[in-house]
Amino acid sequence: MSSVRFLTGITTSGTPHLGNYVGSIRPAVRASLTPGVESFYFLADYHALIKIDEPARIQRSTLEIAASWLAAGLNPDKVTFYRQSDVPEIPELTWFLTCVTGKGVLNRAHAYKASVDKNTAAGVDPDADVTAGLFMYPVLMGADILMFNAHKVPVGRDQIQHIEMARDMAASFNHRYGEHFVPPQAEIEESVATLPGLDGRKMSKSYDNTIPLFAPREQLKKLIAGIVTDSRAPGEPKDTEGSALFQIYQAFASEQETEALRTSFANGIAWGDAKNVLFERIDREIAPMRAAYEDYMAHPEKVEALLLAGARKARAIATPFMAELRSAVGLRGLGSAVQAGASKTAKVALASFKQYREKDGQFYFKLAAPDGTVLLQSKAFESGKVAGQTVAQLTRDGAAAIAALQAQLEPVDATGVAAAAAALADMAQAAASSDKKQA
Repeated sequence: MSSVRFLTGITTSGTPHLGNYVGSIRPAVRASLTPGVESFYFLADYHALIKIDEPARIQRSTLEIAASWLAAGLNPDKVTFYRQSDVPEIPELTWFLTCVTGKGVLNRAHAYKASVDKNTAAGVDPDADVTAGLFMYPVLMGADILMFNAHKVPVGRDQIQHIEMARDMAASFNHRYGEHFVPPQAEIEESVATLPGLDGRKMSKSYDNTIPLFAPREQLKKLIAGIVTDSRAPGEPKDTEGSALFQIYQAFASEQETEALRTSFANGIAWGDAKNVLFERIDREIAPMRAAYEDYMAHPEKVEALLLAGARKARAIATPFMAELRSAVGLRGLGSAVQAGASKTAKVALASFKQYREKDGQFYFKLAAPDGTVLLQSKAFESGKVAGQTVAQLTRDGAAAIAALQAQLEPVDATGVAAAAAALADMAQAAASSDKKQA
């Protein structure tokens, strides 16, 4: 993959709000316009099943979120825009990852720990009302990311743990079955990673403190007027630190605009005037998108067609990749296995060392794969004996020797080191097997 893959999703459990917009939708749409970026956007409807048991609500939310992204400028022709449940390879990969993920890792997941702590404080069974879906949520999220080998995943600071867990899953799978997954990285806009809601807590549907992204102008104004502030009167200096109103404004405003409001706070702006400044700034950005959103909501068949087209694009990647992973873990057709078992003399092609002397009189060696690909290349040795001893050390100690002998080897990247280490391991295993047979 030459381009950087950028992936994000929103759970279809409610109406998109300003926190979703500044923390996910807006940065994701901007990233999709960046040259050299391959973008994936999905509606996380499987995730919604963990906490929502109202089918109509999930369906409605799917439409609202899709319409929001499209209205915000997402171009389905230039990105892969799909519904999670339209890609059956994702739940299959979830099971593969489940089999390489330790239960102890999942025990530490924030959402699960919060439920256990709540139950413990209430004096009930720690796992009361905790579904396996909630417990396994991080694995499904890991599958979402690793299915497309996303390099960057935009998340709020409270979601960083899930990206770290996905990295752990990738490493565990790669260790067992070879290099298949790219370790993802969290992408965070520091100033807007978590947007406060009407009551100052994180803007969240679970707190019922959100401001709907495409609320009509008058409703938007009324909601902003309801943001909790302190009792300081007009003329009294006001703190920006801890002010939900100021933090929301900062997420929309330029640096110059932000500094102007900061000065107004210091000069004692009235809370009503500050809320009006916030309202006008948000509406200026959102209003042009509102008409497009309302059109998509009135024509859901347009959205459905775009999502199905996106699923075809997603599966063009997921289906062959899943076939590769199935083979890697041993879920293969039996024909080749039967044939291999029938011939006890069949040999597996292995990498091999080649030692040689160049015209400059110096000695060299290289480790080459069966297809001729050079996995390791030595620097020059004055003595053929020393070169041979180095080969023996690599053959004996494998990956550990690669790290210890860096000064004698040409630079090699992490992928090359992993391939060389795997080849050396195969060589050592074959040698051990041969010795055992001879004994």
